Amino acid sequence: MLPGFIGFEAGQSAFGDIYAWFRKMLAWTLKDIPEGEARQKVLDGMLVELTREAQDMEPSEDGVVALDWMNGRRTPDADQNVKGAVAGLTLGTSAPEMFRALVEATAFGSRRIVEHMKGQGLRIDSVNAIGGISKKAPFVMQTLADVLDMPIRVVRSEQTCALGAAMFAAVAAGVYKDINEATRHMGSDIEAEYRPDEKRALIYEKLYKKYLELAKLAETIN
Repeated sequence: MLPGFIGFEAGQSAFGDIYAWFRKMLAWTLKDIPEGEARQKVLDGMLVELTREAQDMEPSEDGVVALDWMNGRRTPDADQNVKGAVAGLTLGTSAPEMFRALVEATAFGSRRIVEHMKGQGLRIDSVNAIGGISKKAPFVMQTLADVLDMPIRVVRSEQTCALGAAMFAAVAAGVYKDINEATRHMGSDIEAEYRPDEKRALIYEKLYKKYLELAKLAETIN
């Protein structure tokens, strides 16, 4: 990746796609409404309202726990045949509660990756976030910080991957002598930082264990 460093690639089979899937499920009754501005306005506002109510809820040890394998599992132990799962539903479970559980599930999936890398001897103190969700979904980013129990820093650049490619191109073209110099001149700063809430982090420690238990159960069923 960089001189003197080694890059490790990992990822989840779905993250934001899970939120979009849930919105699509809730919007099923709109299927007969013609495409248009009115329908799109409802769709656009759906995740906004779900987020507004979900973020006002505090995590609970007795809450709904979901497994983020709706599109299989990528890291660790890649297996595209495994399926997602939800536990703890009652007749009183609301759509915002379900949405919160899905957000937490994606965060738990990220933590599983982090824990796996730590288990291999890597040190991870913080996470830099890029892309659309990191910029437009503070609730998701705060939940991720609480679940990982570490700071999440959002990179300002709108096209971070392209910016990195441009840095290497600048070195190859002789504009800068090495990638370190290119980074100093072209690198993007941090526009936001989310720090874990100590109280929520403790609750998520217990919910994460339930997530792992649900994962073991789902593997036996799948």
